[in-house]
Amino acid sequence: MGLAEHVAGQGAGRQANHEVDEPAPEDPPVRLGARAGLVVNGIMYLLVAWLAVRVALGDQDRADQAGALQTLAREPGGRVLVLLVGAGFAAVALWRAREAVWGSSPISRPSLRWRQRLYSGSQVVGYAALAMLAFRVAWGSGAGNGGQGVAAWLLTLRIGPPLLVVVGISVAVAAAVMAFRGWRMDFASDLDLDRASPAVRAVAERCGQFGSVARGIAFGVIGVLVAVAGLRYQPAKAEGLDAALKTLAGQPYGPLLLGIVALGLASYGVFSFFDARYHRF
Repeated sequence: MGLAEHVAGQGAGRQANHEVDEPAPEDPPVRLGARAGLVVNGIMYLLVAWLAVRVALGDQDRADQAGALQTLAREPGGRVLVLLVGAGFAAVALWRAREAVWGSSPISRPSLRWRQRLYSGSQVVGYAALAMLAFRVAWGSGAGNGGQGVAAWLLTLRIGPPLLVVVGISVAVAAAVMAFRGWRMDFASDLDLDRASPAVRAVAERCGQFGSVARGIAFGVIGVLVAVAGLRYQPAKAEGLDAALKTLAGQPYGPLLLGIVALGLASYGVFSFFDARYHRF
């Protein structure tokens, strides 16, 4: 997470010509909750990576956030832990909502300002969905069937199939952008790594870079699956991360490829811990 763009060093003349967003007011409880949520996010990615490795070895467990939450819930006291995970995701959603309203830093260029707000708004949706998923698992109501229900409903509409194709292509393009920006380490502008030692900085940057590329690959496969569901009128193919990872496993050299992606997801999990520690608020 943390791909918002920051612009610094604007001259007084340029600031006079553009309205400047003011950052959200200081709120230590929100910052503390956001850091806790980012730690939870890291734990989830490590669990998903472990489940992906098991899939590469032939296991058929659900290898996504829902599978990770279900695995956690089966442990002693697991439901309480899953509730805490849900609270952490809700805290991140609240933090991103504040950014969507106020922004996270003064930005004078309107295009960057609205891009940042749109990104934060999308994060609100994602983390709110994860929080709801965690609460459902904690309450024993199950994790649902991914996107199959929505896809099946859309395919009953005349515009449904082309809409699914458009959504799938959009997800694949967004995933490619995610991987590209991760490779360029655009996320580094959100971290205050000047406070870190050179070794810590290097580890954080490499984990974020490798992890972002791996996430881009996984979500790119999700986009392809959704597009194929629209083209073939097969809602069962409109699944999420679990289906994407298992699709990778079924390709030539799939277990090796999935193992690399799993390592990347684990790297992103580790990066989330650095993000929790060094994120600029």
